[in-house]
Amino acid sequence: MSMTKRIVACTLAVAITAGVAQAQGFQPITDRDTFLQTMGDKRLSNRLYGVNLRVTADGDITGTGAGWDVTGTWSWQDGFFCREMSWGGDPIPYNCQLVETNGQDMRFTTDQGAGESASFRLR
Repeated sequence: MSMTKRIVACTLAVAITAGVAQAQGFQPITDRDTFLQTMGDKRLSNRLYGVNLRVTADGDITGTGAGWDVTGTWSWQDGFFCREMSWGGDPIPYNCQLVETNGQDMRFTTDQGAGESASFRLR
C-alpha cells in the first residue's frame, strides 16, 4: 500500500471512529435476513470521506473509497458480517464484524465488536 493510501486509511479510521463514538440508539443486527432487509436497495455512504459501497444479497461488495475502487465478498457467520475486500488493488484481510443500526446509519465494528468502528449512512 502506498504511503498516501496509508495516511488516508489511518485518517479515515480515526475520524470515522471518533464520530461514531458520539452516536446513540444503535441496535445490533444478528442475522443475515435482518441485515438484508435493513440494507434493502440502499448503499452505505460516508460522504465526508468519499465512501460509497453496495453490499448485495448474493455476497458482493462494490464501490469506491477515497477515490479508489473497492471490491469484495461477504457472508454471515455466527451473528457477524464477515468480509474480505480489496481497496485500490490492496487487500483488506478477512474480518468478521458486529453490525448495528439506528435506522438511518449502519455501524460496523471489526473483530466481532472488539475493534475499530466505522459508520455509514444508508442512502
